[in-house]
Amino acid sequence: MTIQISIIGLGQIGASVGLALKEKKDLLLRVGHDIDHNIARQAEKMGAVDRLDINLPRAVRGADLVVLSLPLDQMRETLEIIAPDLRENCVVMDTGSAKEAVAAWAAELLPEGRHYVGLTPVINPAYLHEVDLGIKAARPDLFQGGLVAIVALSQTDSAAIKLAADMTRLLGAVPLFADPLEVDGVMAATHLLPQLMAAALLNATIDQPGWREGRKFAGRAYAESTAPAVLPGDAYSLAVTALLNRENTLRVLDSAIAALSAIRNDIDRTDEASLDERLSRARNGRDTWWKGRQSMEWVNEGAPGVKVPEMPSMFSRLFGIGGKMPKERK
Repeated sequence: MTIQISIIGLGQIGASVGLALKEKKDLLLRVGHDIDHNIARQAEKMGAVDRLDINLPRAVRGADLVVLSLPLDQMRETLEIIAPDLRENCVVMDTGSAKEAVAAWAAELLPEGRHYVGLTPVINPAYLHEVDLGIKAARPDLFQGGLVAIVALSQTDSAAIKLAADMTRLLGAVPLFADPLEVDGVMAATHLLPQLMAAALLNATIDQPGWREGRKFAGRAYAESTAPAVLPGDAYSLAVTALLNRENTLRVLDSAIAALSAIRNDIDRTDEASLDERLSRARNGRDTWWKGRQSMEWVNEGAPGVKVPEMPSMFSRLFGIGGKMPKERK
């Protein structure tokens, strides 16, 4: 029995999924597709996929599992294109950052008997300061020892949830079950907000009359603070993500504006004690988070919100994940 996994989008996340599964290629067929043919060829050359298909519908034909690792602005159109060619019981997973929107599109577009499960992977802390972007930043252990949030709706087929959990373990990560609203709120605060704040900082400085001289003095603090503005994906994709996750985006922006306003008020009042306390609290909070993020000590915290069925998935049967290996393999 060979499982076909079609990976659509071969950037850092998509190619890393393929690389993480490379050692299982005797039992897995990894089919890759990327709209950028040069990126697709790079993925094949590095061993992230077993074969490429430049035709999107054909790339998912016969797949047991489809992983969509795409910018959010491409997600709905891709689902619409591949839907007619998905085999019965195929599980479609995405790694996008607005789960409520993608789940709604999947419910609208996927034919009956095809199942959607959302994935939100957490990157290995060893690569948090990685300077490469896109496929150049793909690593076989990108998810090792971390978490993957699994988003499943109440009507999601239990076997599809089990498959997602088992694939998460194959990637070297621990599954954490959550609902779309919960994940969207977390992603707005930890991924969207840093990118929007970086864009705001850039717009607040590069458009000023003094930038002609200021650019010559901008150093490490400026470079690191503005780096999120140039993460993989173009400005349009970031704008679409913010608008699709509008309520959460507005909430975290309001919190950021309030925090900046409080710092401004301390400076305006020359309140040294309050300003020192506020900045020290931020520094200590960052230190605490960073230590925990490096050790991943919280990886097993919290109880899953979704019950995972005990039945073996196709990954369980092939690799013995989550239970005993069956005596016979088909």
